Amino acid sequence: MTRSKIIPISPGLTSEDRLKTLVENRTIYNLENCELNLFETYKKSELVSLQFNDLVVTSMLKGKKVMHLFDDAGFDYLPGESVIIPANVEMKIDFPEASMENPTQCLALAIDNKKILSTLDFLNERYPKEGKDNFWQLDERTFFFYNNAELAITINKLINICQSPSITKDVLADLTLQELLIRITQCQTAKNIEDGFLRETNSGLAEIVTYIRKNLTDKLSLKAIANVASLSPASLYRVFKRELGISPVEFIILERIKLAKRLLKDQNQYVKTVSFEAGFDDCNYFIRTFKHHEGITPKKYQQLNNKSIS
Repeated sequence: MTRSKIIPISPGLTSEDRLKTLVENRTIYNLENCELNLFETYKKSELVSLQFNDLVVTSMLKGKKVMHLFDDAGFDYLPGESVIIPANVEMKIDFPEASMENPTQCLALAIDNKKILSTLDFLNERYPKEGKDNFWQLDERTFFFYNNAELAITINKLINICQSPSITKDVLADLTLQELLIRITQCQTAKNIEDGFLRETNSGLAEIVTYIRKNLTDKLSLKAIANVASLSPASLYRVFKRELGISPVEFIILERIKLAKRLLKDQNQYVKTVSFEAGFDDCNYFIRTFKHHEGITPKKYQQLNNKSIS
């Protein structure tokens, strides 16, 4: 599912005279149920090892890393992306471009396991999901994904709370951790949809997504979509907001933009033609919507894409 990467706001770099090391200089903020670490690297390095005793949510703020996990091939790790690392799993990190002029900055939020379990129990009790054995849970198989706006906002909120002198910051952090875990599960579900993988227990959502994709260029009514999974339109809306953090209409728009991006790879396609073939009735609305989500117009995207090919 196409969603633009959103970069959390950097809390600012450490002044040069206060750096303890040029590789993974670490600033720590300790709270009752979490520990926020800010890492900065100022010189090229390879296979720097890092490991936490708790599950860690990491998010890139500046620069570029190459991350090695689970004996898999390394992957580029860039601003606007997040990685979840289970407890006691070793990360090995390369910094191919780091310098004093171009440092990397990454946050790592270690969350107490009891807090994670209590939050998931609370969600399963108060906001149970449809489907047999379908629970709120973190999926360690989906450890790498793009931030959406909601996740970036939540991360920024946690950074501000951790750096705050407020005597109530532990309480505020606990509430924000609950929100963070919800946003992470939503991002993981979105990533699983993008990769064509959903849990068997989420078969209702999988059926709905399949139906939308097969009928993307048609007029899609919420009632017809809801009927696919034997839901009411109101229940359909709740499923999407809970599972993905967006409405069914927003999901359809994102899928149509993804289709439009594929069509725009053909430099001979007219933008107006692409707009209709991607399911948009109004070309001007398509252009505005595309620019809102991608940051550039469809024509500019088409030009840039064809330059990169040539």
